[in-house]
Amino acid sequence: MSENNHPFLRLTPSFVMDAVESLGYRCDGRIFALNSYENRVYQVGIDEALPLIAKFYRPGRWSREQIREEHEFCAELVEQELPIVAPLKNPDGSTLCDYDQFMFALYPRQGGHAPEFDNLGNLKILGRLLARIHAIGAVRPFRERPVLDLQSFGTASVQLIEEKFIPDEYRASYCAVTGQLLEEIAAIFHEVGSVRAIRTHGDCHAGNILWRDNAPHFVDFDDARTAPAVQDFWMMFSGERPRQLAQLDSLLEGYREFNDFDPRELRLIEPLRTLRMLHYSAWLARRWQDPLFPHTFFWFNTTRYWGEHILELREQLAALREPALEIL
Repeated sequence: MSENNHPFLRLTPSFVMDAVESLGYRCDGRIFALNSYENRVYQVGIDEALPLIAKFYRPGRWSREQIREEHEFCAELVEQELPIVAPLKNPDGSTLCDYDQFMFALYPRQGGHAPEFDNLGNLKILGRLLARIHAIGAVRPFRERPVLDLQSFGTASVQLIEEKFIPDEYRASYCAVTGQLLEEIAAIFHEVGSVRAIRTHGDCHAGNILWRDNAPHFVDFDDARTAPAVQDFWMMFSGERPRQLAQLDSLLEGYREFNDFDPRELRLIEPLRTLRMLHYSAWLARRWQDPLFPHTFFWFNTTRYWGEHILELREQLAALREPALEIL
């Protein structure tokens, strides 16, 4: 598929408004594209009502059943009165909509700003909420959505880059360091052994949490997967080890008010971080025919990018060999 006939090019303002109005709403002509790369997301003005958020799913990424399972998970969380921004129901009770070969969903607009992870009080609040999300996530498994594992995030990502993207002058270095990383991750997974895998948010970074009135609201469960609970922790930690230990302590102080936590999962933080790094490069590669990607991520697939990426992977190899964070 070339960038000139990418399906997302059909999402003109008129198309988006026609899709929303097909559900019985009346648009007022105001439409704003929001920051979203995997899917396309718009704020759409509605006559005599608050604006809605329209999310158009990337064709071919998730199946209809996988998207519905994401929506069902969100609905379970809302039923327990958790602050989750879930898709709106149509009069027939469905949340996944169709319009001219696109699947889309409508959401209420939620105001707020990104949380401050340096604020330990915020992390304690987030810990309480994550504990309740995970308690519900553990009630039943995902049946359609995938597992976050070494094969899909690690091995498959490396293979794609090796075969189609890495420049010849960096191939040997890339293959060497990624081979070591995959071996180290496999060894750590074996060392930790079996841990509980549950339904998680899966992409729990500051951009997917809206903070308002001293409370968080979780948005965008598009990457929800089966994973260890710690997958929803580690993106909140940053800085040197003492700082990360303090962040971990605050988050777990709140978490343990509502849920148990297996401390063995802390050994998985750096492997999960490494898998995300490998997956991120492969994600950019897989989406390169989407015209938004070369425009936005213009630095990707340059000689400089690959040199810096290999350096980051070598640093991450050292991080994998460091002692895991410990509960204070």
